[in-house]
Amino acid sequence: MQAELSFVNLVLGASPVVQLVMAALILASLVSWTMIFDRSISLRRARRDADEFERRFWGGNELTELYRQVARDDDGSRGLTSIFREGFREFAKQKEHKGIAPMDMVEGARRAMQVAMNREIDYLETHLSFLATVGSISPYVGLFGTVWGIMNSFQALGNVKQATLSLVAPGIAEALIATAIGLFAAIPAVVAYNRYANDVERLENRYEGFLDEFTTILQRQAHS
Repeated sequence: MQAELSFVNLVLGASPVVQLVMAALILASLVSWTMIFDRSISLRRARRDADEFERRFWGGNELTELYRQVARDDDGSRGLTSIFREGFREFAKQKEHKGIAPMDMVEGARRAMQVAMNREIDYLETHLSFLATVGSISPYVGLFGTVWGIMNSFQALGNVKQATLSLVAPGIAEALIATAIGLFAAIPAVVAYNRYANDVERLENRYEGFLDEFTTILQRQAHS
């Protein structure tokens, strides 16, 4: 309890600038944790949806019937479902027009799938730039608070005749708390960013693989 009170007293006793730095870092930490949980849920759902759709796609269903099911059950589905839906919709639309070369139909479907995939990747990367920013600048913001606090402590020594450790220690401790809070905000953000960036990259490779495989299937259908 005493240590907790001492920590509170140190924060309350810090200079306004250091307190502002601490408040900004705590706010950044809270926001980053919110985004960490949000991305964790979204990426887990994206992997689950991809697994489910691939089971349906490679389960032997006829593509037209699968598209009808996807279109009928469309409830804002994302990921591979969205890529397939946009690609097959464009392919079917092109096929209705007479005189269009088979490769033009396939190329139009591929462009539609590429746009859908880019949209999905943008969604998966939501908040990652913020996590990267928090992870990179929080230690420096905390260090700024520390430097400012230590500077004030040494300036205060000019008003006393004899400098002792007991006079300097509280000010330095107040200042170091800013660095500690900066690290507390930065470390989880860096870990989460690295992990989620890797997850997004793996999903992107998975989407690109499906896009190439589905394009090959459409090429066979276009020439049939």
